[in-house]
Formats: sequence, C-alpha cells, structure tokens
Amino acid sequence: MTAVARALMIQGTASHAGKSLIVAGLCRLFLGEGLRVVPFKSQNMALNAYVTRDGGEMGWAQAMQAEAAGLEPRVEMNPILLKPQSDRGSQVIVLGKVVGVAGTRDYYAMTGRLWSPVRESYERLAAEADLVLIEGAGNPAEPNLMDRDIANMAVARLARAPVLLVGDIDRGGVFGSLLGTLGLLRPSDRRRVRGFIINKFRGDAALLAPAVEFLERKSRRRVLGVVPMLPRLHLPEEDSVALEEAERDRRREPGRVTIAVVRLPHIANFTDFSPLEAEPQARVLYAGRPADLAGAGLVILPGSKDTIADLRFLKAEGFDRALVGHLERGGAVGGICGGFQMLGRSVADPHGIESGGEEPGLGLLPVTTVLEPAKITRRVMARLLPGPWGDGGPEWEAYEIHMGRTVGGEALGPLFAIRRERSGAVAETDGLISRDGRVWGTYLHGCFDPPSVRERLLAWLGRLSPSPPPATSPDYRQVREAGYDSLARALRASLDLTALRGLIGR
Repeated sequence: MTAVARALMIQGTASHAGKSLIVAGLCRLFLGEGLRVVPFKSQNMALNAYVTRDGGEMGWAQAMQAEAAGLEPRVEMNPILLKPQSDRGSQVIVLGKVVGVAGTRDYYAMTGRLWSPVRESYERLAAEADLVLIEGAGNPAEPNLMDRDIANMAVARLARAPVLLVGDIDRGGVFGSLLGTLGLLRPSDRRRVRGFIINKFRGDAALLAPAVEFLERKSRRRVLGVVPMLPRLHLPEEDSVALEEAERDRRREPGRVTIAVVRLPHIANFTDFSPLEAEPQARVLYAGRPADLAGAGLVILPGSKDTIADLRFLKAEGFDRALVGHLERGGAVGGICGGFQMLGRSVADPHGIESGGEEPGLGLLPVTTVLEPAKITRRVMARLLPGPWGDGGPEWEAYEIHMGRTVGGEALGPLFAIRRERSGAVAETDGLISRDGRVWGTYLHGCFDPPSVRERLLAWLGRLSPSPPPATSPDYRQVREAGYDSLARALRASLDLTALRGLIGR
C-alpha cells in the first residue's frame, strides 16, 4: 500500500511539553479547512487507555485526537502502547492486543519486530487521508535511544515529514531545551526540524521577542508561534505529571461538592475524572496523603496498573484508616477498576501478572478478586440502575480494561446494567453499591461521562452537605468538542498559519 497523504510531525523537548494537545488542535484546525486529517503516534507509553469498538486498546491521547479530527478511534493510530507495570517493565500492546510484559532491555530487543506494524499502520492511514499529523514521544535526541528509535525520527523518515519541535516554557529552560535537542540530533535528522513552537506561555508574548530572535538566529529556524497557557480546556491529559499542574492551578471555591481522587503510585485511566473536573458543581482534588481527604464528600480510588502494590501503598500511608474514618463521619467512598478491587476483602495474583502474591483488601465491599492472564477489553452500553443515588438514567457508551475476576457482594445492589451490543436486552450488571449508597465500585471506565450519572451522584452528595449543587450537568462530549474548538482557535491565533500550510504543501 502506498502512502499518499502529506504528513507533519510534532516532536517535543520532553514528555508533557504539550505535543498531544497541539496535535489535537491541529486536527481540529485542518478539519475545519476541509482536509481529511488523521492522527498517528507509533509508540505511546501511558496508563490512560481507550478501548475501540472492536475491543482494541490504544492510548487515550490518540483517541482524543481522532475525536478532534471527526474520526472513530482505531488502533492503527497508536499501534504500540506501553503500559508501565511496577518494576518489571511494561505491558506491551500491539495493534490493540497484549503481547507480553517486557523490561527495558527486552523491549529494545523487540523494536526490530515492532517496526512492521508501525509501518503498515502508518501506510494504511496515509492512504485514506489528506494529512497525517504525527506525534512523537518524549525527546527525539536521547543518545542512548536514537539507534532503537521507532517513535520519533524513524517515523519522520518513514512519512517524509517535516518536524516542528515543541518546548514547554512554563517548566523553564525552554530555549536551552530547544537548542540542545536540535544540537544532539544527527545532521540528517536535524535538517527535518523546520521550526519551533513555544508552548504554555503565561503573559505578554511580545516580551519574548529578544529571546525568540536569539533562538532563530542561533538555530537558523523559525519560531512558528508562542501558544498561551490554556488551563480550562477540560480535555483528558496523557501524563500523570498533569495532575501536579492541576493541583497547582486549582482554586478552592465555596459551595462545591469536593471529590478527592487518591493519587496512587501506579494510577491509570485518570481520564475517568475529566468530566468531573469540568463540572461547575464539583471540585476535584488529587490526594497524595490522608490529610488531603479533609473536607471531601466523596473519595475515589482510581484504576491502577499494579493493584496489589498500590493496595500496600494505601495501608503504608494510612489511607486505610483514613477511609474508615471518612465513612464514619458520613462521607462516601468509591472505586473504579483497580480501585474497585482494592475496596474488597482480598486481591490475589497467583499468576504473577502484576506484583504477585495475595493481599487483604480494605474490606469495604464484600468481594474478592483474582487477577487472571486474560485481559478484558470491551465497549459496552451502560445504564445507571435505580438505587440510592436516584431513579437511574439513559444509556451511554462505556468501556472495560481489566485483568481480574471479582466475585461476591450478592447482598448488595448492582450499580449499572450493561449490554455488549447497541441493541438487544440487558445481559449483565456491573459494579456494586451499598444500601445507603456510600460505598460503591465499578469496572466501567467513562462512568462519569453521561450527565445523568453526574447529576444524580452530585445531587445525592449535595444532600449529605449543607449546600446542594444545581441539578443540571453539562454533556461531557459537548464539553470536549468545545475544548477542541477552543484549542483550534488558540492555535489559529498564535501560530503562523501561512508557514504551517507551506510545510504541508497547502
């Protein structure tokens, strides 16, 4: 298959420089100009994952970029996903399916075999598009990695793509990072870098003029724009470092229901909480220590890539006692995926899938979990069942990603009704909720996406506090769509579009 699309690659000076959002914004911008745009990232290391319609697993960032481009996410957009897993290495997912767990050395030995799915995925997408917007990974100029690169310059060479290098000025040292990255590249790869984007600037961009002039003179390359800090897009983040920035920028506002998400060492799929962060009625905080739970109405244990290790962390840090005290004071506790498993009586890993062994759970739900080799990845149609939070609600689309079988809890009520197809009778239930609604767990990712669930949960939490929140919640998919539009407008206003169009032959 011959690639026919133009391509542009966005690389960065470091992880969290803003590559994912820049690509998403460009997807929406060029979609608005009538182009068939498709995103691509050959290799992604992330614990925030998405499940495609056919049950394949891919990075959330590429699913978000596909949404921005008006497309259904496909595993070819992210053919290799690495999910860090304790100290043993990473789970390796190729074209949506787990192929094993590999340490760093083992993974490097695999990269030669992995190039074929990368190349075939790119060519398949390029044959269907006018423009492929490619995202790099980390920094392209790591001297110990360049010979094994299948995520940065190797992909740029495959696609014959010009490269724009993005630097994060908010974290400091952006000019040194841009020049240093450029200088470390091989001469042939250095020539591919056609310009820079300075990202996450706070203040008057005109004040940067002398530094921009210096950078352009030293590098002999253009700065195509200075993109401002955009803190309220309400779009899912890829890296957990974003949680630190969210905490730094969070303001304590009165009259809101506070939801504390425990920041586990191996936190996964924290994109589940993006809809709550976009809620005007809710204030979401990420708790790294038990004292951070003070004042919360609801505490949530999120997903984890090493459930037993994170369960031991909770006990070592005193979260187990803090959660009991929180319930005794009238608060509520929930768990999603691995967090659901931790709330039970025990978690066993007899096959050594994660840390191995068995660990007593927090004992807040009467269930036990055994981790199993077969990974469950599927999309389902879900509906909140009538219960303590209210009268239920309409269906929406959710997904599951977990390794484990949880049994027990027959005395409790199920939380959701689910079915695997878009038509037909309800086949199963998911999750559990206590009779008073104050302890619950679910395997469903995306459980807060529908307004119906958030409205009922927040109204119920409001009845536990003196200031009930308003009854209406935004449609989170519409919130994301507005975020893509805002991002595209910001890029249109801050980038040199004439130069950008010239790079893609427009």
